[in-house]
Amino acid sequence: MSDKKEIFADGIGQIHFAGGMVRYDFVTLQPAENGEAPTSQSNVRIIMPPQGFLAAFNSMQQLIDKLLEAGVLQKNEAANADK
Repeated sequence: MSDKKEIFADGIGQIHFAGGMVRYDFVTLQPAENGEAPTSQSNVRIIMPPQGFLAAFNSMQQLIDKLLEAGVLQKNEAANADK
């Protein structure tokens, strides 16, 4: 078995384009000591060329379509109507 590093993220804090590259800042939620809502903390940045970003986006869209077909996700029609 190959050695692969596994990274967990609760989500993406920011996506931005700088220096000709697309940059994703992944975040994890950190609990507050006083019981308030957790805060997000940036922990990993992925940097890729625009072509890699488009390929990743297409892969994600294909997975979203499969999850919709399987009933794991549902379209939010109200959000689409607001646009």
